Amino acid sequence: MNERYGWQVAPDPGRAVQPTCDHVDGLHEAPANAAPGCEDCLREGRTWVNLLACLSCGHIGCCDSSPGQHAYRHARAHRAHHIARSLRPGQDWAWCYTDEVYLRPARPARPA
Repeated sequence: MNERYGWQVAPDPGRAVQPTCDHVDGLHEAPANAAPGCEDCLREGRTWVNLLACLSCGHIGCCDSSPGQHAYRHARAHRAHHIARSLRPGQDWAWCYTDEVYLRPARPARPA
């Protein structure tokens, strides 16, 4: 699990019933020495738009807007690798490929 905080489903004001995600337990942060780009694109000589880190194993893959869509492919190829977080500076979100929901950091409640 993320050392600073966990993850929770981002509210969706467009839905009457809010989505849920049962995959937020046992997640890990991407290692500090993560690959300098999409591991698969680097191997294939391709480019990418944005990078995502698998929160199960740390695999770095490219986003769905990239030609390879390697983060999606990784999630589909590996059982229980449901969630990946954006690595773009200033972005603090993750995506559950199984439940198709955005996740936001679940910051701890402030003491009263």
